[in-house]
Amino acid sequence: MALLRPSSRARRRDTSGNRMWVWFMLPGTLWMTGFLIASLALVAVLAVGTTDELGNPRFGFDLAGIRALADPAYTEVLARSLGYALLTCLICLLIAYPVAYTIALYGGRYKHALIAAIVVPFFANYLVRMYGWSVVLSDDGPVLSALRAVGLADAGTRILNSGFGVVAGLVYGFVVFMIIPLYAALERLDVSLIEAGRDLYGGPVRTFFFVTLPATRQGAAAGLVLVFLPAMGDFVSAQLMGGPDQIMIGNLIQDKFFQGQNWPLGSALTMLLMLVLLVGMLGYLRRTRKDEAEALR
Repeated sequence: MALLRPSSRARRRDTSGNRMWVWFMLPGTLWMTGFLIASLALVAVLAVGTTDELGNPRFGFDLAGIRALADPAYTEVLARSLGYALLTCLICLLIAYPVAYTIALYGGRYKHALIAAIVVPFFANYLVRMYGWSVVLSDDGPVLSALRAVGLADAGTRILNSGFGVVAGLVYGFVVFMIIPLYAALERLDVSLIEAGRDLYGGPVRTFFFVTLPATRQGAAAGLVLVFLPAMGDFVSAQLMGGPDQIMIGNLIQDKFFQGQNWPLGSALTMLLMLVLLVGMLGYLRRTRKDEAEALR
């Protein structure tokens, strides 16, 4: 019986500690949940509302905004936004993985300084950074000037006002959201697994695909979600670095609310965007739950 007492005390301490953290998290959780639910409910109500002669929103029941979502012009913008967001995720993954891998495994005592050097510049205002990036990628900017100097671009080559410019802006804006979770996953990785993998698979490439990549897939999945969610709804990159043919769904929502004075359609587009983001989030949660179940086996 004496041997059981310490374990029961430890169990009580764990229970009280968990209860304490629940109480600490409760105010912030209620605050964020309340405002999230309230804002979504308001948008949902406005989606079936109407407008008066001056374009002011009025509560009511009219499905015109919902039916308008079937317009090919809107579905094309949604498909373009989805394509840009997925391409941004892929490019961010290809850029972030070597960076996070190098810092986590070879950064040594400088790894925290290197992560800070990557993260701190992103503390600057997002809009300011996008304006700066648009200058860098402009027709007379340093990127195109350097490419023309080495013969890789001519006078007619443009980056801005193109889909490439929009994706470049999205990658620049959100690549740090991919680096951080990948770095955290790689830093937790047991290096002995990589050494054992080299003994089993006989090379760094096979070891990476059979050992390192599967061991860090949760970090990659988290990074993909963190990049996809804001990239899908972004409108600054398309506005500053794209043209009329590169607008995204965020630009449409902004236009309907602030210029078109069509709040019901803007709300319907917002609900459509939230539905797409919810599907992506549910897919991530399902994948995470499956990985945790496999880890417990």
